[in-house]
Amino acid sequence: MSDTTRDAALDQLARAAYSLSAADSRLRGRATRTHGALSLTHARALRVLAEAGPLPIGQLAAATETTGAATTQLVNGLAAVGYVTRERPADDKRSVLVALTDAGRSRHHERQAALTQALDAALAHHDTTALGAATDVLRQLAAIYDQL
Repeated sequence: MSDTTRDAALDQLARAAYSLSAADSRLRGRATRTHGALSLTHARALRVLAEAGPLPIGQLAAATETTGAATTQLVNGLAAVGYVTRERPADDKRSVLVALTDAGRSRHHERQAALTQALDAALAHHDTTALGAATDVLRQLAAIYDQL
């Protein structure tokens, strides 16, 4: 592959990454205006809680790759729609555990099913090798964004 061809391919990748970021922004906007809509961060938090069980805010922040303050706002929004609860452990009154409600677990399963179906339909023409390469590229993009 020539340098010019590679530069063009990298430019197209950067443009696609910008499009993905813009789509995430639109999704976050819908999540603030539409009852039941979930941003990627909301969905990530529900997934973490479904997999790990109740977590303190700090651990939820680390698992969702957000700050403590952003996670507190996130939990406030999820609690307002009934997807999570905040509980104080009997043995530690200083900490707060965030736990999924039945509605939150149900919403997580709905979102995961919709995502799985959409990914399967949109990416049916890609084999597992291509999907693995795409996964690697997305992880590398995340690392690059963290460095910018």
